[in-house]
Formats: sequence, C-alpha cells, structure tokens
Amino acid sequence: MKGWKARSGIAICAVFGVIAIVGPWLNGLMGLDPWKIDYQAIQQPPSAEHWLGTTAQGQDVLAQMIAGTRNSVSVGVLAAVLGMVLAVLMGVPAGFFGGRVDAVLSFFTNMFLVMPVLPLILVVAGYVQDTGPITIALIIGVFGWAPGARTLRAQTMSLRQRDFVMAMRMLGETRTRLIVVEVLPHLAGWLSAMFLHMVLSAVLAEAGLAFLGISSADSISWGTIINQAQQVALLNGLWWWFVPPGLCIALLGTATGLVNFGIDEVMNPRLRTSDVRAVRKMKRVLEGTR
Repeated sequence: MKGWKARSGIAICAVFGVIAIVGPWLNGLMGLDPWKIDYQAIQQPPSAEHWLGTTAQGQDVLAQMIAGTRNSVSVGVLAAVLGMVLAVLMGVPAGFFGGRVDAVLSFFTNMFLVMPVLPLILVVAGYVQDTGPITIALIIGVFGWAPGARTLRAQTMSLRQRDFVMAMRMLGETRTRLIVVEVLPHLAGWLSAMFLHMVLSAVLAEAGLAFLGISSADSISWGTIINQAQQVALLNGLWWWFVPPGLCIALLGTATGLVNFGIDEVMNPRLRTSDVRAVRKMKRVLEGTR
C-alpha cells in the first residue's frame, strides 16, 4: 500500500495529539483523577476497575498517562516550534546572504554547537524556580536549535545558486522576497522532518530531566511517571507502572521515523516505491529482450 509508512506515523501522532487536547475531559468522562490516592487499591495490576493498574500510592496509572500525555506532547511541540524559529532565523540568512552575515550568525551557531547541552540544561533547570512544562520547553528549545540551523544553512547555500533563484535576482526581486517565496518552500521537506525530530528530542529531553527529578511537583508527564516508578516498580515487578510511559515514548519515536521516511519518499524520487518498482520492471523487460 503506497504511503503506508507516512499514514501510520501520522495516525499515531494524531492519536497522541487528540489525547493531549482532550485529556482532562477524557479523565473527567471516565471519572478518573490522576492525583487521587486510594489506599485500598495499592499496587494493583490491570483490572476492569483500573485498566493500567495502580501505583504504590493507589493512583490510577491510566489517569496519569492521559494527563502526562498533554504535558509531554506540549513540551515537545513548544520546544520544537521555538527551536525551529531560531534555526530558521539563524541558518537561512547565513546561507543566503553569506559574507559577514554568515560569519556572525555561524559564530553564534557554532557556540551553541560546542556547548555541552545536557549539563547546561540541567544547570539552568536546576536554578529556575518554576520548572513546569512551559519552562522546560523554553529551556530545551533555546539550547536545541543549533544542529538544525547548520543543516538549513547548508541547504540554503545550495539553493541560492540554483537557476530559478538567479533568474529571480536578475528580474529585480528583493532578497527578503526570495527567501520567503523561493527558498523556504523548497526547504519544506527539511523543515517538516526537522520539526518532527525536534519534537521527539524535546520529549526525550523532558523525560530525562523528569527522570532526574528536575520537574514541577504539580505536573505529570511521561518522565515523571517513570521517575516515580523507578524507585518502587522495578524492584517489585510492577511492570504496568513503567511500561506504558516507556511504550508511549517508543511509539512516538517510531511514528516520527515513519513520517520522516514518508517525507523522504515524496521528496526523493529514488525512494518512491512506485518508481523503484517501475525501474525494476523495466530492467526485467530489457533483460528479457536480450
């Protein structure tokens, strides 16, 4: 089935997106409260009453997963949007204008590239008083844009030498209009793949920070669930506590990979399944006529 990889990845991402949007309403509809402590239902395995079991405090794991999906996905999307904006603002002008503009912007980009990102994130997040989802997303976005900027710079440098860009220059188009109308649309494939990669990287970074204990006490995410579970669940075999958040992170990574592969198939004719089949069929026909 043509394009099944991209459709499967988009479907998985859409499910996470819908849960993130309607999560509180869904919990209320099912009568679940992620913060409710039930001492009569401590460390219970999955059952008809608790579909994903309960924690060591008797909290419903399903309710926590639904609430945590909103925070984790929100952190990923917000950090990716911020990182994408910074990457475009630093990478595209550097590649298009060259000269001093490229030197200055590349200097700042290289500074962020050589910085030890994870220790810096840990230090900044440790000193910030409010380490809620928005703060974590801003920190991850500010420190995670440099690799994307380098990629966009290289692609823009290649595009500015193309015939259609040179022709538009000769017709008197301004550089700003050339970037917006000609260059950025041709970078759409790179931008979409980069955005999905940033979303996944931000989700993983947030989960890592939460696992290390750097998170707000009044927020729930996939990382905080794993952080709470690793102290008790791994020792007592409470697999229903730590498997769901880990599985969600793995599914999100698989989904972004499938979507990126689908984008490659669209942007790169050599990877299109129909074209590959046509070439193979032609080879068989030519070999049969010899």
